[in-house]
Amino acid sequence: MALPLLTRRARDSTPTSTRAAEGPPELAPPRPLVAPRPPARGWAGRGGGQAGYVQAASTWRSTTVQACGLWPWSAGTGSPMVGVPIGRNIDTNAPVCADPISWFQRANLISNPSAFVLGKPGLGKSTMVRRWCAGLTGYGTLPLVLGDLKPDYVDLIRALGGQVIELGRGRGYLNVLDPGEARATAARLTGTAAQRVSAEAHGRRHQMVASLVSIARKAPPTDREETILDRALRVLDERTDHNRVPVLADLLQVLREAPEDVRAVALDRGSIDRYRDITEHLESTLIGLTGGGRLGEMFSAPTTTPMRRDAPVVFDVSSIDEADTDLSAAALLACWSYGFGAVNNANVLADAGLEPRRHYFVVLDELWRALRASRGLVERVDALTRLNRQRGVGLAMITHTMSDLDALPDADDRMKARGFVERAGMVVAAGLPEAEMTKLNQVVRLSRTEQAKLVSWTDPPAWDAIAQTESAPPGQGNFLVKVGGRTGIPVHVDLTAAELALNDTNKLWHEVSRSGRVDDLIDAEGVRDLVDEGVADAPVNVAADDDGPPPPQDVPTSDALTGSTP
Repeated sequence: MALPLLTRRARDSTPTSTRAAEGPPELAPPRPLVAPRPPARGWAGRGGGQAGYVQAASTWRSTTVQACGLWPWSAGTGSPMVGVPIGRNIDTNAPVCADPISWFQRANLISNPSAFVLGKPGLGKSTMVRRWCAGLTGYGTLPLVLGDLKPDYVDLIRALGGQVIELGRGRGYLNVLDPGEARATAARLTGTAAQRVSAEAHGRRHQMVASLVSIARKAPPTDREETILDRALRVLDERTDHNRVPVLADLLQVLREAPEDVRAVALDRGSIDRYRDITEHLESTLIGLTGGGRLGEMFSAPTTTPMRRDAPVVFDVSSIDEADTDLSAAALLACWSYGFGAVNNANVLADAGLEPRRHYFVVLDELWRALRASRGLVERVDALTRLNRQRGVGLAMITHTMSDLDALPDADDRMKARGFVERAGMVVAAGLPEAEMTKLNQVVRLSRTEQAKLVSWTDPPAWDAIAQTESAPPGQGNFLVKVGGRTGIPVHVDLTAAELALNDTNKLWHEVSRSGRVDDLIDAEGVRDLVDEGVADAPVNVAADDDGPPPPQDVPTSDALTGSTP
């Protein structure tokens, strides 16, 4: 108020004659009438239509050529655009690109090329990993599914031109004494490099035989038995021709022959009877592994399909029954040992400059089944999560909930399994029940909003009265990508037309179930085949009559036997 007061005093002190000479004051031009504009939320008051919440505008991505006229109403994307395109941001509709290898190798966003995926069944965990496998193949990374238990990846790997290796009772064999391509790799190398390859192959086969013994006995072999197996394998390699691959029966024969090198480490004190007593338990276990035991002959026959290291590969073990936990554990151990042996050979040849560098993306789906099958599998996964970066291998581990890891019987295994999540470069979570939030928040920091999203994605699907079926679950395809303590990225995965056929997990329900006795169906099929081949005449319905020959009947065609209309 000080300035107007001084101005008024100065005006009053001006002589009257001076003001008169100046003339009357000029009037300001009238302002144009402008209609009042509503505030950002609308007019306040009753009936004004004020909005209590203003929805954020959708965000779209385009090139500068396409959106040049929208400048300066543009902003940088809030999600990284490096890696496999996995979907759109649920909050902003912006595209999201993410995968553990690209974010580690190119974007430097994570310190370990691994991902831990968890969520309730049916929400799309395997679909997300299949998208990674397909996208990373385009970047030159080779997917390795070392044990497909459902199967979920067979169709994808086959469509990518990869190799499908079937294992199971009567389906395929995987010789645990098969060095794979280690011999050929060592032959291409010289000096210490060749020796390292041979030593690694020997250690891998020794560890695999010891693991099978542990599964068959439900207890690990003793220190003496470990030493006997090691020495027996060395004797077997010396006796076997390089053009032939030994099997478990050959190892059993070496144990029975009692060569001097094996007897020396068995400490039989020069007594063959003492040697028989020391090796009796080990011999009986190997007899069970070579045929007739609980694990059958799947690991004692020559390998049916050798693995390639230059193509995507999946080991299909879905034919093994879920209740056969011992065979499942043994199959997974054998697949992992065989697969990482091929990875080691590829790295050695690349280090020597003999082959190009290859990176692999290893998928461990249904991790809870593998960890519960055998304690040795927990040790193997624990070592893999610590060394996958040094081996040039990306890793994806998939399970349902954190409770799966807490359900392991041994306390040490539970602590190691919790470390899988802590060491993962990224955690991708689908819908989870509210009881899981406390356990997950102990290893991955989640805000209240993020926890509420994960819980809401577990809501049951609604019933569609028109289609008379359930709609898709509201959380299907929704994921929260978390990296350390950063804010999670909510993303929705939409399948392309090419992916829909590869993600069909209900193939057995496409045909309507047929009723009827099995014998009748077999007889009908057999008669139809004979009629079609012209071997027999079509059957005639005959009614017995004592008074004379039967009346003539219409002869049915082969189509009538199958119930179709000509």
